[in-house]
Parts: sequence; structure tokens; C-alpha cells
Amino acid sequence: MKLAVLGTVLTLGVACIGGIAHSAKKKPKGFETKASHVILMDVGADLVMFEKNADAQMVPASMSKLMTLAIVFRELKAGRIMLDDEFIVTEHAWRTGGAPSGSAAMFAPLGDPITVSDLIQGVTVQSGNDSSIILAEGIAGSEPAFVTMMNEHAKEIGLTQSTFANSTGLTAEGHLMSARDLAILAKYLIDNYPEYYHYFGQKEFRYRDKFTFRNRNPLVWANIGVDGMKTGYLKSSGYGLVASAKRGDQRLILVVNGLQSKSDRQKEPRKLLDWGFKSFKPFRLFDKGQKVSDALVWGGTKHYVPLVGDGEINLLLPTTATGAVSASILYNGPIKAPIRKGDQLATLRVSAKESTATNEIPLYAGEDIDSSNFAMRGLDSLLVLAFGWLL
Repeated sequence: MKLAVLGTVLTLGVACIGGIAHSAKKKPKGFETKASHVILMDVGADLVMFEKNADAQMVPASMSKLMTLAIVFRELKAGRIMLDDEFIVTEHAWRTGGAPSGSAAMFAPLGDPITVSDLIQGVTVQSGNDSSIILAEGIAGSEPAFVTMMNEHAKEIGLTQSTFANSTGLTAEGHLMSARDLAILAKYLIDNYPEYYHYFGQKEFRYRDKFTFRNRNPLVWANIGVDGMKTGYLKSSGYGLVASAKRGDQRLILVVNGLQSKSDRQKEPRKLLDWGFKSFKPFRLFDKGQKVSDALVWGGTKHYVPLVGDGEINLLLPTTATGAVSASILYNGPIKAPIRKGDQLATLRVSAKESTATNEIPLYAGEDIDSSNFAMRGLDSLLVLAFGWLL
């Protein structure tokens, strides 16, 4: 890994967005919370603002239904199922997750056909365990087969601390996730399935003209920008919540777990979201097309390739930030030619002295660089041996 330092400190001045004052001297206070597992991240900046035991495995309860829905949405997008397809309520779904189970349910009658659309709402609004099992069986033939799909897809999308034993989140040995994995999963759903995201913010679901279910996420009703995503509770997990909130152009994802009451699950996430929106603001670091730095090239017609952002490069920094940030560029180097404009080559890592949060921004090739001839590649190899590219 090549580490290219952009100078110990960069100063953000006139490029600041939103008129942020640079004269504050106090460091921002941290945030204390009753939750045992927390992560708060900005979606656009891919910035973790706050975390607490974020990588420790925990019992996710019904928050793991987000993984069930990830499979459902994938199948819908691929055209393998349709929203108006009907799945039958099996005895396993009815007994394990329906009325006889005593758990959260949409009370689907045994043997009835139910549309995929209604089942999704049964999960997102009512957190129905029967809804989840019916979807699992309808897609994969059985719940265990569906669980295999969940575990495989979790690895594909980068969930490293998650293992699933059922589609519901009901108590089962080895059914575990981390707060960070839940945040990654929430972001994945938002980014990849915008056409289905509205289900998470739906406030009510009328089923069979007999039941009107109200969304169990208390923050959906709070008028604070929260438009999803999922609650969870088991005695072994405490009260948990995955929340997605948008104010202006900024979207935050919050995961909390291990709270002791429904009241705490309403108050603590609200405080965290308010803190996140108020404590961090955007700064402009580079304009669109402006060169950030150069990366070394091996075997190319040029020894360096300019690195640029994908449009403007904006950072999220504490509102008390002075504008002085430390920045470095990470890439595997030297980079081998040929290189095409727009290829992702490096990562810009930036942090402010007032915060432990680190912005990580992808950087791209600013121009094409073709492969050089044999003689030039030989010279490049000699330079690597002689100087290690520390030029």
C-alpha cells in the first residue's frame, strides 16, 4: 500500500459551504447514550459520526428482517417474483410466526393466499413474523433454504459479523449481527432499492379490512425527518432500532440496540440524530475536476496520473472545526498502466483535529495513460528497485 501524504495539514477557508465559523476553539463534546451498541453514519459522505461497540456481535431481533427484505427486493428487481404474486400461508408460518406463536404477526389465516406486496407491508409496518416466513417459503421453498440465501448474500454485500438462523429474528442460536453490519445493510437497501424504500416509512397498513397496523417505529411519527427503517425487541437483545433520517440533502443512518424500554428507544435515537445533524456540517475541499494529487504509475507513457474526485469533494466536519484538517492518500502503488480516465485508483482520507471521525473519499484517474514501450517499463522497474518510488 502506497501512502502519499498531502502535507500534514490542509486549510479550508473560502471554499467552506454554509458560512461555518472557523473561530471556535472548543472541541465538540462526545455523546453519551444508554444504548449498548450504536453507530451513526452520514450516507452521502460515508462518514461514521459516532460509534459504540459497533463491531461486537449482538442479538438483532427483528432488525434482521432487513436482510429478509434484501432478498425479497433482489428477487423483485430480478423479475423472479412480482408484487402481485400470491404465496400460501403454510402451517409452519402460521404456527411459528402467526397467531398461535404469540409474537408480532399480521395474523395471516392458515392456507390463505397473500400477495407479496401485502407481505412486505406486514414486515415493514407490523414486523410480522408470519409475513417473513411466508415470504421466505414462497421464494426459496423452505425457510432453511431461504436462510442459506440470506447468509450467502450477506457475504456478497460485505456483512462480516452477521450470521442468520431464520428469516424473522426470533431467538435462535447463532443468529447475530453487529450494529455496523446493520448500518451497511440499511445503506445497501437505500442505495440499491429506492423503488421499494417507501415501504419502510409507511405509517399504516390495512389488512383484510379487519386489521389496521401502525408502524412500530416511533420516530416515523415524530416529524424529525425519519422515513424508515426497522425496530427490534427480544428479552435477550433489549430494544433496538435502525433509523434513516433526511434533513435537506443530508441523510443519516442510526443503529441502536440494548435499550431498556420503549421510552428509551424513542428518546435516545432522537437525541443522537439531532446531535448528528447539528454537530457536523459540509466543507468544500476541492471543486469539480480540481486535481487532488498525483499517483505514481508503472509502465505508462507518464510517470504520474492526476487524481480527482467524482465531482466536488465535500467533507463533513464538526461545526466547531477551524478548517484545518490532516489528509493523506492511500493506494496500491505504483499503479500499472494502462489507466483510463475515471478508473477508481485511490482513497483520500481526511480528518479534523476536533473529531475522531474520518472522511474516506474515492479518487479517480483524471486522464488516460497508455502503456509504454518495453524500454520504458524496464526503466520503471529499475526505479522501483533503486528508490522504491519514493520520488
